[in-house]
Amino acid sequence: MVMDIPGDRRLAAAVVMDDQQRVLLVRRSEKERFLPRVWGVPCGKLEPDESPEDGALRELKEETGLLGEVVRKVGESSFVSVYRGHEIKNWQENFLVRPLSESVVLPEPDQDARWLGRSELTRVEIDAYNLDIVRQAFTES
Repeated sequence: MVMDIPGDRRLAAAVVMDDQQRVLLVRRSEKERFLPRVWGVPCGKLEPDESPEDGALRELKEETGLLGEVVRKVGESSFVSVYRGHEIKNWQENFLVRPLSESVVLPEPDQDARWLGRSELTRVEIDAYNLDIVRQAFTES
């Protein structure tokens, strides 16, 4: 159990995998302050009192328009970011999600989305952090 200590932030990520074992990757807008134009999985901060599972599904809907269903938790990740001059430790729970709808709708026109198989993941500019999250989902627990 991660305690909500000031300076810590809780996040959740949705690794969406379809019936053909392809994963949905989304390219961030160039307007983003954090990791602009980087490819990754839908992810974001949890709302107060929101469960990580609900947060992953909400972020998925906000970032792709897709509805999903959590299959299982696949792992955890953490990273340090700087916000207004302060270091923040980010604790992230990662979930394998089955899509319940099909059409991807991205919030920004300069974003992109692709369904990629395990061997195709490095065809886009995905960072090591997101690549690790996706690999967690391909590992059977």
